[in-house]
Amino acid sequence: MLKKKRYKEFVDYFSTHNPDAQTELNYRNPYELLVAVILSAQCTDKRINQVTPALFERFPDVESLAASNTEEVFTYIRSVSYPNNKAKHLVGMAQKLQSEFKGEVPEKIEDLVKLPGVGRKTANVISSVVFHQPAMAVDTHVFRVSNRLGLTSNATTPLAVEKQLVKYLPKDTIVIAHHWLILHGRYICLARRPKCEKCPITYMCKYFEKTHKVVSTGSFTNKDM
Repeated sequence: MLKKKRYKEFVDYFSTHNPDAQTELNYRNPYELLVAVILSAQCTDKRINQVTPALFERFPDVESLAASNTEEVFTYIRSVSYPNNKAKHLVGMAQKLQSEFKGEVPEKIEDLVKLPGVGRKTANVISSVVFHQPAMAVDTHVFRVSNRLGLTSNATTPLAVEKQLVKYLPKDTIVIAHHWLILHGRYICLARRPKCEKCPITYMCKYFEKTHKVVSTGSFTNKDM
């Protein structure tokens, strides 16, 4: 299958079957999403959603978080991965928002990455989800699934994956395609044991082509599954 055809199949399938895909992190405003995404690094969204209600009750805005300290923030996030570093990042992020951005979450990626705890992936999430910009955040799920499907080729870094996806995806689908790839990786295309037997898109998947023998049975194809 040619790359152009593969991208079309990918977009056509998920546009039909998951047209309203969105982040599974709970948030009510840009500040809360930024905090949640920083916390979600190398941690599950489920865990973050368990932690953030109490955290946001105590720190409902940038000002209250900036006025706190890492020791106090740590007590609210101790169950997430790397809580010490993340506590420092959250306080530093809030203080930088106050000192340089008037307490508002910036829209531009080059401004977002200036914030403590915010790398390119997090910046792309905020840019796309909050500001609806055609930015592609590449986490482990996006990296794995896009390579397995064959949407990317010879892409060995997150930035390389990002560039290829942005190049070939229709611009108006980039924001939602990020969620399609994440959710598919989270529930079907698992890292160690992908659930190929339950996957509805094996007909477009390079990984499946390489790891499974396809036997012709008349007019039946894997796409009919």
